[in-house]
Amino acid sequence: MTTLTDPPEGTFRLSMLLNDTRYRSFTFQGIALILLIAAVLYLANNLMTNLRAAGLNISYEFLGSPAGYDINQTLIAYDSQASNLRAAWVGILNTLLVAVLACATATFFGVIAGVLRLSKNWLVSKLMAVYVEIFRNIPVLIWIIIIFTILTAVMPGARDYLGEDPKTELLFGMFAFTNRGVYVPAPIWNAGSGVVVAVFLLSIAGAFAYRRYAKSLLYATGKLLPTGWPTLLILIVPVVIAFFVMGQPIGLDTPDPLANRFNLRGGIQIGAPLIALWFALSIYTGAFIAENVRAGIQSVSKGQTEAAAALGLRSGRIMNLVILPQALRVIIPPLISNFLNITKNTSLAIAVGYADITATLGGITLNQTGRAIECVLLLMLFYLVISLSISALMNVYNNAMKLKER
Repeated sequence: MTTLTDPPEGTFRLSMLLNDTRYRSFTFQGIALILLIAAVLYLANNLMTNLRAAGLNISYEFLGSPAGYDINQTLIAYDSQASNLRAAWVGILNTLLVAVLACATATFFGVIAGVLRLSKNWLVSKLMAVYVEIFRNIPVLIWIIIIFTILTAVMPGARDYLGEDPKTELLFGMFAFTNRGVYVPAPIWNAGSGVVVAVFLLSIAGAFAYRRYAKSLLYATGKLLPTGWPTLLILIVPVVIAFFVMGQPIGLDTPDPLANRFNLRGGIQIGAPLIALWFALSIYTGAFIAENVRAGIQSVSKGQTEAAAALGLRSGRIMNLVILPQALRVIIPPLISNFLNITKNTSLAIAVGYADITATLGGITLNQTGRAIECVLLLMLFYLVISLSISALMNVYNNAMKLKER
């Protein structure tokens, strides 16, 4: 005797939307979607009605008006007479800058701390445990304020570097560490510099291609090619040759202590707010990533390590070629959440005066124009787009690293 869960194939009837399991789930999803759309439309209509009653209308014309305020650190040209839209773009670029830097350095700190926490050296493993427990259990806002306070209170002033007989000398004649930030040399792009940059990008692609070839050759034949010094040669030699062939087209603009009596001139100033936010987000999120790395490594069977050691591989090779590739499938999913948290935590930049998108569009512009709804909607849209973009990119990488079944 057999039991039929669905009626046999035949003509479609409306009753099948509820009685047929092949269509019932679509029916419920359709009803839920209709109710959701109705609720959103009701809330939107209610908002517009209340705004009209209060004499307010949603308008984004204020984006074309002059901003009327200065921003201390920008990646694009900007002055106080630029539009509010230009100020918002400055804030967006500043947000993306600190988010990218913090994601990279937090991953570096996290991987190093996660691996060292499993070290057989008792002192090293305990030091990493202390780092993880201290930094991840104190709010990141407190770390931002602590680091910013240390930078502004401990570092020498810019005037200490000025004059013919300064109190403090430039490091290597090019770097200055002050309570206003760090001054580093700025590149000077002359004719032919584009060729050098193109060669450098091609060298990076060549280094990745070589390392991928070495790994595929190892997996296919067991032949182990060196990867360290060939990678350095691929990265450095073509760029150096192109640099001298093109007549040294890239120069350096270093900070000049004699150019001004009040501040250093020349080079690039990396402001103290950016450094504090960048470093605080890195060490704070790095502690969480360290635990993800530790969990991923411990998820790999010890038999894998023993088998690799039996083949004569060194411990470093075992970690790079055997353990970490298998651990990535456990590490990457929570790593996506950590990257998203870094991006959203950049909104705390307003605590130290760093002009991110929350400080410009959601702070000064909102207060000056009174367009709270419009500014908040734009902020929500920005963070939503950035978060979805990061998730999409990381999910592509996650799918590439997952186990492939035969």
